[in-house]
Amino acid sequence: MLLKWLDAREATAAGAALADDFYLQSGSRLPRSRASEGGQEPELQKFLQRFLQRVDQAVQPLKLNIFKRAKLANSFKWRLLEKGVERDLVDELTRALVTRLTGVGPGAAAAGRASGSGRRASARDAQALHARAKEALGRRDFAVARECFQDLANHDPRDAVARHGLGTALAQLGRYREAEEEFRRAIGLRPGFPEAHLNLAGVLQSTGRYEESEDPLRRALKVKPAYLEARVSLGMSLLMLGRTREARDSYEKALRAAPRNTQALVGLGQVEALEGQFAKAEAAYRQALEIEPGSPGAHAALVWLRRMTASDDTWLKRAEEIAAAGIAPIDETNLRFAIGKYCDDVGDYPRAFRNYQRANDLQKLRAIPYDRVAHQRYVSDLIAAYTPEALARPIEGASDSARPVLVTGMPRSGTSLVEQIIASHPSAYGAGELRFWTEAVSKHETALRQGRLEGSLGGKLAASYLRVLGEHSKQALRVVDKAPINADYLGIIHLVFPKARLIYMRRDPIDTCLSCYFQQFSPGMNFAMDLADLAHYYREHNRLVAHWRASLPPGTLLEVPYAELVSEQEQWTRRILEFVGLPWDHRTLEFHKTERPVTTASVWQVRQKMYRSSVERWRHYEKFIGPLKSLADSSG
Repeated sequence: MLLKWLDAREATAAGAALADDFYLQSGSRLPRSRASEGGQEPELQKFLQRFLQRVDQAVQPLKLNIFKRAKLANSFKWRLLEKGVERDLVDELTRALVTRLTGVGPGAAAAGRASGSGRRASARDAQALHARAKEALGRRDFAVARECFQDLANHDPRDAVARHGLGTALAQLGRYREAEEEFRRAIGLRPGFPEAHLNLAGVLQSTGRYEESEDPLRRALKVKPAYLEARVSLGMSLLMLGRTREARDSYEKALRAAPRNTQALVGLGQVEALEGQFAKAEAAYRQALEIEPGSPGAHAALVWLRRMTASDDTWLKRAEEIAAAGIAPIDETNLRFAIGKYCDDVGDYPRAFRNYQRANDLQKLRAIPYDRVAHQRYVSDLIAAYTPEALARPIEGASDSARPVLVTGMPRSGTSLVEQIIASHPSAYGAGELRFWTEAVSKHETALRQGRLEGSLGGKLAASYLRVLGEHSKQALRVVDKAPINADYLGIIHLVFPKARLIYMRRDPIDTCLSCYFQQFSPGMNFAMDLADLAHYYREHNRLVAHWRASLPPGTLLEVPYAELVSEQEQWTRRILEFVGLPWDHRTLEFHKTERPVTTASVWQVRQKMYRSSVERWRHYEKFIGPLKSLADSSG
């Protein structure tokens, strides 16, 4: 009896057909919703009346139960969204449809609007839907789970469990923005909902917003101190933020409670790797694989500890088996990047590229698409605001400190290598990729994008940045901030710190972009997942750097060619030290022996002696990289 009650195929088809008919009949005459500008209320009311007349003719005769009515409304809604109809208008139409279907005739619409969303499902109906939704999640049928939870939320908008379930299904389908909204709604309805806090953090992590993810994770742990999943997830966020000591503490607390937790073991292994303890890292990964032989994270992590050889073919075979086993997209992404690295190490370049391409296609599902027009406008705004004349004028509150050393460039251009060289000097400290300037520009975007460092803003930025550097090292004469993104902000940084030393790493543009494509960055670096996007981003980056080169005062910016640095190590090391105002020290030539955490993708490379194999690496992939070939003349 329950199966017959739940069989809603006819209702789903009817909803899609109603949407198709509506779209065909309306054409370009669609009005705006109430949420849009323009005072369209009378037109919208007439439009809704005509729409409801069609509902009465086509749908009311079907005599649907409450579950099937919800299925019809949901099918109608998503069909219109797929056709590109404005979301606010779709919501208006769906509300009118639900009101009509849950009423007793045409006169019920006003009463339905007054009650919000019509009559709610009975407790028994809701229980059946919750059971079906939970069962769908269990078998990983996230599309069905989403429909069920959406039906529940439609009938009871204050059902926090339904909102949370809907967010979970949407997240699994890669619809992170909508998932985030549902998790926040669930938390708004029930603030002490630890699972909703955890899963909100998961969505933020999946879209590269690690800093934002810390707060919901700590809230989850406040409500539920023994929440193991939240403890492990917090470790990951801290690790991605470069706070390795705190990440270690979080993972170790998790392992004290659950010694066989493979995620915590993999996380602890990653901390060890970032600190240069590769043997300890491998031991942690191996332990995780003993507990869970099919762990994608543990197996993928092994490949980043050293250069792989043909004798490691058992690793490749097992990695392919795990990747083909129907694992979650994010786990397959990790493995595909790792397989690509293995194949590159052993010289199987076509297979390497296929896996990198698959990894990036999966990674795109988690990212907001790269907006070429917006980025081009952003670069033009900076060039217009920070003219040579503007950069020559002192600003109020500027600092005369020479402590900051900014090592910038495209990602994968050698910034970590130069930081490691300078940090090997006893009077210097490498602070890694600090987020200070990115956050400052985000907070004061209008003023800084227009070059307006007026009043006390310059002084506040100077004091805050020096405080951040002091938190990393109080004694060092020079503190290195090697965030590549700071190449965008060189004009701002120079005005606030006119004596700061700015180093720009210049590497072959095709090598640089291909290395970006082969690296698993945060989803926030959305330009790195497509070769054509990479080519566009590089051209804009190069346009901005050419402006800084021409506009900054002489002696402010040192350009270091990566290819020359690796072939003439001592000559360029001496030039770098002289530029930042440090005396010669032979330890900078043995940078690979310096023990310090390196929280970037180059964690293994900077602990090797200088090597030239990365120069013109792109020639192995020449037949695959069409969009990048046009960059050959863009290096200067």
